[in-house]
Amino acid sequence: MRAGAPLPLIVLIVMAAALLMALGARSAAADEQQKEVSALTARIEALPDRSRLLFDLTGLPPVTAHPVANPPRIIVDLPEVLFRMEANAGLSPGDKLIKSYRYGTFAPGRSRVVIDLVGPAKILKADSEVAVGGPRLVIELAPTSAGHFASTVAEQARLQPAEPPKLPAMAAKAPTDKPMVVIDPGHGGVDMGATSKHGEMEKDVVLEFARALRDKIQETGRARVLLTRDHDMFLPLGERVRIGRENNASLFISVHADTLSASRVEGATVYTVSERASDAEAARMAEKENLADQAAGLESKADAEEVGDILFELTRRETRGYSRQFSHSLISFWKEVGALNKNPSRSAGFVVLKAFDVPSVLLELGYLSSEKDLSRLTSQDWRERAAQKTAEAVDAFISARSREARAPAEAPSGAARPQ
Repeated sequence: MRAGAPLPLIVLIVMAAALLMALGARSAAADEQQKEVSALTARIEALPDRSRLLFDLTGLPPVTAHPVANPPRIIVDLPEVLFRMEANAGLSPGDKLIKSYRYGTFAPGRSRVVIDLVGPAKILKADSEVAVGGPRLVIELAPTSAGHFASTVAEQARLQPAEPPKLPAMAAKAPTDKPMVVIDPGHGGVDMGATSKHGEMEKDVVLEFARALRDKIQETGRARVLLTRDHDMFLPLGERVRIGRENNASLFISVHADTLSASRVEGATVYTVSERASDAEAARMAEKENLADQAAGLESKADAEEVGDILFELTRRETRGYSRQFSHSLISFWKEVGALNKNPSRSAGFVVLKAFDVPSVLLELGYLSSEKDLSRLTSQDWRERAAQKTAEAVDAFISARSREARAPAEAPSGAARPQ
């Protein structure tokens, strides 16, 4: 063939066909990568010298894993995975290395498995693979020395410092004179919160109540409402506080439903923030809730919002006074719809309530460990009535604040207004 001569038609056809096949294969691979992956079952295999945590999947997602300390845990990060297992799948039946594990959404487009360890462990394998029964995620761990574990954690921190999940920016709100109420459904995503013995999860129970409360408040037309989360996703404690402050909230309500070892204890409790806990149970509750970030594999950080100027202190004191005022009002309204704890008004150092300029309370709806409370918390009728009374308490609080704000500008009848 002479140089520069056109290629024969058959050669062009073959080349075009090869190109189309290559493009088709690449497209098929991309489609496979984008398919939604689900986790169907999970189980632990205890071997003489190692432990294996297995998830049966519907696809083969990429996997990364690393250890963290205080307490010792293994963090496994994945693209978004839909976990379809029962709530108690994370319970470990006495494994010598794996104490427990949990899983769920960690950030938009990201999922996470957190493994609590009995003692130091090294990662032998963390990958998705094709097995006889189909795709699966395999996390294989073996015991190691405390020194080796600590050096691995330190090296991981040096190479890739831990950061809170990046969350999408919240949409700007249109200017309005209506006050903002921020409702914070506790836990979410990989942070499951408490679980009843029947499998009901705190993160789901409180989200359903938060949605009902939002609707009831919006029906009055006198306030705007924002949920810190409207689906099953993880939010760091600091992010929850930030949402309240950046939206200039007039009120922040964090909703929870814990468990206790004493199944006879029941009823709702309203908590406010304080440096010293009102009692031992309040201190235990705050300590547990303040570990929410740790439950998702983040390191707990000290609260840095201790500003010492006079204006800060005056604002914080006034804010805490309003928080106590709403707490008392909420307890009064709540009496009409459900049982109250024998000591319904308590306080402790909850991180999520520490915004110095936003009145904040934590509403413990009841205990998932109490059959009576569980019956109420899973009843749609009770949820609607309790949300209605809570909304009435919110409305009364906002109305009182509005009257206070107008009072200085309203001169007494017959008095001259300042010029």
